[in-house]
This record gives sequence, structure tokens and C-alpha cells, in this order.
Amino acid sequence: MDSIIARGLSFKACHGVLESEKNVPQLFQVDLELFLDLRAAGQQDELNLTVDYDQVYQLVQNIVEGPSCNLIEGLAEKIAQALLKKFPLQAVEVTVYKPEAPVTGEFQYFAVKIRRMNN
Repeated sequence: MDSIIARGLSFKACHGVLESEKNVPQLFQVDLELFLDLRAAGQQDELNLTVDYDQVYQLVQNIVEGPSCNLIEGLAEKIAQALLKKFPLQAVEVTVYKPEAPVTGEFQYFAVKIRRMNN
């Protein structure tokens, strides 16, 4: 199956269970893989036969920078469902990274990856 890949979408937002996470913005990064048939877009070289990257970015930005979620699992689910609803996708894979998670110790990030199919 064909796919469009977006990596490292970065936003400052307030998601988490702790009060400090709800009030102090922190970095969140999102990776996407959008699964759809790109044959017609490739053959005809027409934007309206694929997914507009700017529209994808704006949708994800509105969700991440919007109302707070307790869990990055919930944030990933919101993103996946919105993408499936707005675009003609067969499936989507969403990874949400939280590099500033309130965890004692050294780490690069904590992340959640989900894959959802269009019914």
C-alpha cells in the first residue's frame, strides 16, 4: 500500500496528568504515516488526487495545541480519528513523542504509536 510520511511535526502544548503539565507548555512531536492509493496522483500529477500536506499539518497542530489530554494515548487517538475523517485514507499510523515527560532519569523520549483503519 502507498503512503505519505510526515516526520517530526513539533508543537508546544499542555498535555499530561500532573497539574504542572496542564499549565506549562512542553514539546510534543508527531510522526505520521498516511496510507492511501497514490496511483492516480502519481499518474496525473494533480494535488486534488492526494492529500495536501499543509492541511494535514494544520489539522494536527489544531489538535495538539488545542484542549489538553491526560495521556499521549488520547492525543494520538484524536489525531488518528480526525485524519481518517477528513482525508480519503485507508489507514493511518500516528506516533506522539513526549521528550519532556515527568520521569526521573535519562531518556530520549516516551512515545505512543497507534495504527487505525478506516471502516
